Amino acid sequence: MKVLVIGGGAREHALCRSLSLDSDVNALYCAPGNAGIAEVAELRPVDPLDGDAVARLATELRADLVVVGPEAPLVAGVADSVRAVGIPVFGPSAEAAQLEGSKAFAKDVMAAAGVPTARSYVCTTPEEVDEALDAFGAPYVVKDDGLAAGKGVVVTDDRAAARAHALGCDRVVIEEFLDGPEVSLFAITDGVTVLPLQPAQDFKRALDGDAGPNTGGMGAYSPLPWADPKLVEEVMASVLQPTVDELRRRGTPFSGLLYAGLAITSRGTRVIEFNARFGDPETQVVLARLRTPLASVLLNAANGTLDTLPPLSWREDAAVTVVIASHNYPETPRTGDPITGLAEVAELDAPHAYVLHAGTRSEGDAVVSAGGRVLSVTATGSDLAEARDRAYKAVGRIGLDGSQYRTDIAAKAAESR
Repeated sequence: MKVLVIGGGAREHALCRSLSLDSDVNALYCAPGNAGIAEVAELRPVDPLDGDAVARLATELRADLVVVGPEAPLVAGVADSVRAVGIPVFGPSAEAAQLEGSKAFAKDVMAAAGVPTARSYVCTTPEEVDEALDAFGAPYVVKDDGLAAGKGVVVTDDRAAARAHALGCDRVVIEEFLDGPEVSLFAITDGVTVLPLQPAQDFKRALDGDAGPNTGGMGAYSPLPWADPKLVEEVMASVLQPTVDELRRRGTPFSGLLYAGLAITSRGTRVIEFNARFGDPETQVVLARLRTPLASVLLNAANGTLDTLPPLSWREDAAVTVVIASHNYPETPRTGDPITGLAEVAELDAPHAYVLHAGTRSEGDAVVSAGGRVLSVTATGSDLAEARDRAYKAVGRIGLDGSQYRTDIAAKAAESR
């Protein structure tokens, strides 16, 4: 099988790593990729948002499967362009991807499907914003209706800050605050059959103790020793299958990766948001635990034949990912700084720990930072404590001037085992 992955972050590196280990894959390409992905896949230049260019590239490579990683190309209709030339693609249509592209659309789908979620208002004027903020009170939850790279959500007790964020968006969803821990649950679907993956938890705030601004994610772990063993079964029945069924009923079937961001509240499980693609950094830990070869699962989803697959197989190991971010992330991150220690991690910590590249590029023989989140250091172990120790030992070998990372990823969960 020849596979083309679209994107260039740590999520795509995790996907490419898993695909490169799959004996069914005899040629692996990534466009545009990054310095780390170049070690496991052949890089090709492409504008990920240009559907026609992606379709041409897939045709030239005679790809058997295209995997679209990031949300922006999906919302832009890249998967539609690839399907139009007859190549199987893992990723929803532009219409179905509105589940992530528009918070208001997602709320409408959830209401129709009977999916439990926070009460909310869609606001387009200052008057509507003020009414909604008053109705719910603090803490205020304000979400940009459109894509914002994981940083369009403000949760604050400061009404002025909440109002300012709302007025800076064309359209916002203001909703009630959901208490309780958050869980990410991915499911692979062909539009009919839904195949849940293992749950993970990520860390959105920049600083230890969940302090600081929201980010795209500073780390993740799986499994969740504190979660109800029936969580996946419950979410399948109340959230994932009803959502897939509702989208199919509307004539916009969702084929690809459906990501449910959940809050485990005192009143039961509630959906915070949907995403239309693998999440970053949760993908890094979920794929580290997946024993079933990935390519055939994604191809069957693309071809509408998921129901022919046996149940997924999982490793008993735990996995932890720690994100190393550049100076001043998430505000105006500095780029162009040299990265050291990558060879040492590969030599001393493999196979239990490895580095997945997010925002990197090659400059001659050097690898330099090229984004806000630069690296995802991922490790596995017999339990979360061991995986965590291995991840942070590898983090300690990495040099990146001015970089930052959280020191408490999976700490509480490791203690609760």
